[in-house]
Parts: sequence; structure tokens; C-alpha cells
Amino acid sequence: MKISLLEPIGIDSALMEELSAPLKAQGHEFVFYGNKTTDPDELYERAKDSDIVMIANNPLPEGVIEKCDKMKMLDVAFTGVDHIGQNACRSKGIVVCNAAGYSNETVSELAVGMAISVLRKINAGDKAVREGGTLASAGLMGTELGTKTVGIIGTGRIGIMTAKLFKAFGCRVLGYSRTQKAEAEAAGIEYTELDELLKTSDIVSLHIPSTADTKGFLSKDKIALMKKSAILINCARGAVVDNAALAEALNNEEIAGAAVDVFDMEPPIPADYPLLNAKNTLLTPHVAFASKESMIRRAHIVFDNLYAYLEGKPINVVKL
Repeated sequence: MKISLLEPIGIDSALMEELSAPLKAQGHEFVFYGNKTTDPDELYERAKDSDIVMIANNPLPEGVIEKCDKMKMLDVAFTGVDHIGQNACRSKGIVVCNAAGYSNETVSELAVGMAISVLRKINAGDKAVREGGTLASAGLMGTELGTKTVGIIGTGRIGIMTAKLFKAFGCRVLGYSRTQKAEAEAAGIEYTELDELLKTSDIVSLHIPSTADTKGFLSKDKIALMKKSAILINCARGAVVDNAALAEALNNEEIAGAAVDVFDMEPPIPADYPLLNAKNTLLTPHVAFASKESMIRRAHIVFDNLYAYLEGKPINVVKL
């Protein structure tokens, strides 16, 4: 079989060689591309003769997949699969596997770090020092994390890990999810209704996937339920929030702040995007999943997916 990895997955050449060596030993052809492309024609050229295609978070559109007549498996080095042409995969019977679990710790740590940064005004403090300011002159009085009630929306693996970290700081943690889990309750999450969570929480942290059902999940009306002193953390997916409404709420001081790692598009973000000009925001360019440790975990998972499929025992299969 021909196996093509269409983009880098954040590991060095030595680990790539180690993980792919058994493929060559088994007589398979393995092709690795060292740069990303979003050009559909180039993506098709890279994928067209492949039985198995591997990608990370770079979009693989419906039109490209539809033309790839040999593709039998799509191995996604990412948790979400909203960036691939799911309809084409379904219609062609392509097996899709993902790397769920590789970034649990990494995303959770960023969510907590963002909360601390907003509460303690770390970015403003850095700016003040560089401009000769002081605590008083720059208004840098912050608040402690441990006194806060945190609302976790989405109690999957990342949501539960995030809850555990907030609990370690002494926070009370509320949770909302379509399915209540014993593991989440064991981690100290108190399940409640969504509106109650939004009204009660000092910090709201999102950990839900992007689907047709969750698009705009945190709407203008839902944001309006939040405390004026509350902050929102989004390390999930940009589409689950009405980001124009969020920017409006921030500028009108209807909520106190937001820390956002994901947007309605992948960075770079257009200059007129509302959150770029909103008050009291901490923005990062979709980095929550990215650490040296998570990239290594991810690489092992996607190659395990690959070898399991070749043995006729696919794992981490995504139901589309």
C-alpha cells in the first residue's frame, strides 16, 4: 500500500524514521511531506495515489477526498475531525481514525494558565513594566483563582482533566454535558443545568466539539446569562461561540474578560475580526494542543492507528 502523510506532525526526523520503519520493512511505500498546503490541487496531488492518507489539523476538503479513488483510510493526527470532508468519507466508505487523548494535559494546562493570566492581569503587568508603570498606575490588582467557581461545559477527557487542575487550586467546579459521567463526578464536578452554570460560574471553560448541533452553542443570549465579573475560556473550537456577540459583551463590559485560543477560522486572523479589537481579551493562535510532549504522544497514536488498520483491527475509529 501507499501511505502519504500530507503535512508535518511536530516530531523530529529521527522519531519519524523510527515510527515509519516497519512500514518499509513490510513492503509499503511511505511518503512524507515536510510542509503544509491549503491548495486543493496540491492536496489532491499529494493524496491521489494513496491507499492511506495521514493529516493533522490542515483542512482536507470534500472535493479532494471525492477525487481520491484509492483512499481507504484517513488517519487524523488530531482530536476533532470537523476539518475533513466527512460527507465524502461516508459516501466512499473511508475509515476515519483520530488521535483523541493526545492533548488532554496540554489543553487543560493552557486553559488554567489562561484563567490565571486574565485574573492576575499578567499581560497588562508585562506591558506596564516595559512602559514604566506600577501596580497602582496600571490598575493591576487581580483576584485569586482558588476562590472561584468554574463551569466546565463538556465533560469529556479534556473537560475532566481541566476540572482536576482547577480543583487542585481549590476551585468549586460545576459541569454541564449531554451525558453525565461517574468519572467526572469522582473528579469533583457537580453537574447542573447549563443556564445555572452560566449564572453561577466566575470562570466558564468550553470543552465541546464542533458539530452541526454545537455551532453557536454559546449564543448571545447564553453569554448574557454570565456574571458581569465572569471570564470565558475557549480552548475548544471557535465555532461553538458566537464570537461577534462575545466581542460585543466584552466591549460593553457585560462580562469581565475572555481568553480565546480558537476562532471562526485558522490564524492568521483578519484585522477586522471582532475579538481582535475587544476589551480585556487574551488571544493565542490555536496553540492549546501544541507541546513537545503532546506531539510525541500524537505521533505514536496515529502510527498505532495505521498499524492496527493494516492488521485488520482498526482502532480509534470515528463515527461520522
